[in-house]
Amino acid sequence: MSAFDDLLAFQRQIEALSSVAERLGWDQETVMPRGAVEQRAEEMAAMEAVLHERRTDPRIGEWLDRAEAEDDEDARILELIGRDYRRASRIPSRLATELARQTSLAQGIWADARAKDAPEDFLPVLNDILMLKREEAAALADGGDLYDALLDDYEPGTTQAEIAALFDAMRPRLVALREDVLGAAHQPEPLTGHFPLKTQMRLARTCATAFGYDWTCGRLDIAVHPFSSGRWQDSRITTRVVESDPFNCLYSTIHEVGHSSYELGIDSDHAFTPLGRGVSMGVHESQSRIYENQLGRSRAFTGWLYQRMSDAFGGLSVSDADAFYETANRVTPGFIRTEADEIQYNLHIMLRFDLERDLISGRLDVEDLVEAWNARFLNDFGVAVDRPANGVLQDVHWAVGLFGYFPTYALGNVYAGCLHAALRAAVPDLDEALARGEADPAVEWLRENLQRHGGLYPPRELLQRATGAEISEKPLLDYLEDKFSAIYRL
Repeated sequence: MSAFDDLLAFQRQIEALSSVAERLGWDQETVMPRGAVEQRAEEMAAMEAVLHERRTDPRIGEWLDRAEAEDDEDARILELIGRDYRRASRIPSRLATELARQTSLAQGIWADARAKDAPEDFLPVLNDILMLKREEAAALADGGDLYDALLDDYEPGTTQAEIAALFDAMRPRLVALREDVLGAAHQPEPLTGHFPLKTQMRLARTCATAFGYDWTCGRLDIAVHPFSSGRWQDSRITTRVVESDPFNCLYSTIHEVGHSSYELGIDSDHAFTPLGRGVSMGVHESQSRIYENQLGRSRAFTGWLYQRMSDAFGGLSVSDADAFYETANRVTPGFIRTEADEIQYNLHIMLRFDLERDLISGRLDVEDLVEAWNARFLNDFGVAVDRPANGVLQDVHWAVGLFGYFPTYALGNVYAGCLHAALRAAVPDLDEALARGEADPAVEWLRENLQRHGGLYPPRELLQRATGAEISEKPLLDYLEDKFSAIYRL
């Protein structure tokens, strides 16, 4: 066997073990007994110790020195393995293992603190994780910017300066549109009533099927914080249920189907290689956001969903399909990011981006985080946070150490805006299919032009190949202004 073949065989085992570790995380968030938290933390730490040892095996460096690429695909595999090897080699085994242990423990502590509205129960462990993440960032940065080193894990090649410039460009139009919408004379009516859990979950499965979810390779479960998990032939989704708000469940499900479809849509030849996963979290979020919003909240699809929900719940409080479309896109100054409308969602991300940058840099201490969050939220949204579960405790990301992840949500929205413009140009009769509850034309276009490539191309190159244009915030902002001006009759 050649050095390239030896390297690929070794990498295949790393990828398989990583998938096993991910499945342990899925189990913890869905069906694991609550009393098993400490045991699972030790199991996760042990798995990470094994994985870190393999990821830093000196033989990888030797194989990389000797391996020869026969084509561009081989060259990309070597590039990605080399990147992972260099990053892993900078992190001490002790640190990698302790991060796995602490973040596993922290998930349960966060969930309990959120349920009890008790940030004081969570902040001490968050501080421990922050110290570990600062140490990790310092090891990765090698004298460079700490936050950029963490961001690079989720959106390779992007810096916080670029993110900040993008947000500065987006904020004025988003804020102006929000003010116009909230001040409009016409306001869509809310959806009211009681919507039983079992009926919501049946509808969630119906929506997932409409978006092409492959039930032979996945499943739907309930979690505190919706997520998807897995790849290749096993990608699972979760949702959450609020019996007064079925949109929470249904659109969380569609969102996670977008993530899962990306993983399941990657060319099977890339399985168990670095090409067999989403290339970045921004690209990943582009799939979940376009499924959820541009497609799932379109007038065409909501018309189909209105009839399904009316039948399932024995009627709805809104009068007809047109009113339902407006209700599904209703803009309100709510607290929760995952429930935010398309206009305000990015403003939620900007808040988290600034706070976590300050945490990593040391400009903000964990003990001051609640006060800082509440002050920033009041300034940005004009509403005082009523309780911690609706404020600093609402997201699981910091509990599991995902510092640098949040800005990829906004990047995903920008990418989705570009993809949606290209999709509409390529599939002009898309609404006819969506009105029948068939998202197949959109799913097939996204799979062909983006999903199947996995990690074959860097994020920006992949998006440019798919859309034929430079990436810009303009398509997203134009789409939002057109859509919500019509809904609110501006």
